[in-house]
Amino acid sequence: MAHEIEQFNDGTAAFFSSRIDAWHRLGTVTTGCLTAAQVMDVAFLGGWDVRKETVQTVASGAVVPNRWATTRLHPKTGRREVLGMVGKSYQVVQNEQACDLLDFIVDETGAHFETAGSLRGGREVFVTMKLPDSMRIAGKDALDLYLAMCTSHDGSRLARVLVTPVRIVCANTQAAAFANNVGEYALRHSGDILGKLTEVREALNLVPVYLDQFQAEAEKLIDKQLEWDQLQRIADELWPLDDDDKEAAFLKKLARDRDLKYLFEEAPSQAQIRGTAWAGYQAVTEWLDHKQPAKSDYHRANKVLADGTVTAIKKRAFDLVLAT
Repeated sequence: MAHEIEQFNDGTAAFFSSRIDAWHRLGTVTTGCLTAAQVMDVAFLGGWDVRKETVQTVASGAVVPNRWATTRLHPKTGRREVLGMVGKSYQVVQNEQACDLLDFIVDETGAHFETAGSLRGGREVFVTMKLPDSMRIAGKDALDLYLAMCTSHDGSRLARVLVTPVRIVCANTQAAAFANNVGEYALRHSGDILGKLTEVREALNLVPVYLDQFQAEAEKLIDKQLEWDQLQRIADELWPLDDDDKEAAFLKKLARDRDLKYLFEEAPSQAQIRGTAWAGYQAVTEWLDHKQPAKSDYHRANKVLADGTVTAIKKRAFDLVLAT
């Protein structure tokens, strides 16, 4: 499965979407603004009863020290299966907890669930919501607003809640860095999970503050001019090369610079903001979301949503462009 969405023998998939959306490019479509419970049902994410169990040898039943397995009830067969191997400190976050974390936003803001699904055979899950209001940067660049919750059941990723303004034109996820940024909240699967989830819920109350800050900082960038050579130097700081790097790394840099130059100077998605520092930042985010090398569009979309490395590069890019 190139897209990594969990598919079952009866042809169904652990995924729901409220519409076809170029942002995530994952799955099939259903209709209606669903509740958290309905999302769990439609996307086959409910009732997994994820557990952390001791690992034993088959022959003697001896317990394997310092290793545990995470298991779930398969949503179709009902049989318990292993999702991954974890350590002593790992704590489970149920799918229902992840979804309920966002559910109160429906009542508070009028947001609705946009997508939800299971990846890599149940090892990762995600839920996204669309906020009802859009924003327009300096009256030129329109953005939709989303919340996303991503977590894993095999210890491979932190649980993360993202606030992602998404450009209507080119569908980029934004991850700007600025003072008191609450655009992202990450938590480890350890310690007091219930307490951490409560902290995340409290942090989500600051979403309006985050969005106001985002718009204010973005408008500074749209008022600032930027040349290609300046953006190229920023790219060199984001993806530094050493003299010892192999030829393949230099060829990758040349290809990336070619893509960034096109996105910055010629791409239709930048038409309204051409030549600005905001356009430079958008060129970086558009490259990460749509151009960076990946096995498929689905792999790239999953990486953008769930991989903290991509978010870190976007935040670094925002700081560098702002400081230019």
